Amino acid sequence: MSGYQPKKRKLTAEINVVPYIDVMLVLLIIFMVTAPFVTQGVDVELPEMSNTKSAQAMAGEDPNATFIIVEIDKDGNLGLSVDNQDVRRPMSMQEVITNVKAELSIKPNSPVAVGGDASTPYAEIVLVLDELSRAGVSKVGLLTDLKE
Repeated sequence: MSGYQPKKRKLTAEINVVPYIDVMLVLLIIFMVTAPFVTQGVDVELPEMSNTKSAQAMAGEDPNATFIIVEIDKDGNLGLSVDNQDVRRPMSMQEVITNVKAELSIKPNSPVAVGGDASTPYAEIVLVLDELSRAGVSKVGLLTDLKE
């Protein structure tokens, strides 16, 4: 057995980087998916509009249409006005939805508008718009002041 020599193995110190690449790709995908949802809040003063439509333009050619306004004050209290009558308030969300649907069942071409006080939280207005949409009111406008 003099001719037999054990083979020497050379030790190599290598790092397998494939798992790290996989982890980095997963993190990249997570950041790309969540990036659109990360928003920063800033205080803004909403602009007035110069090209607003009048109530008659929103109603179209229907002379029998009434103008329905859902109002929200800065405390989130709801009110309802039909054809510029005095605002009935305070009302619950269900009462507002019921009255709007009743008016629209009588005169279906009536425009519906949501008006909020300048200091009304945006979430309150979105909540009213969502409830009107779920109740089947498809066309809703927002009240704005005419820009001078």
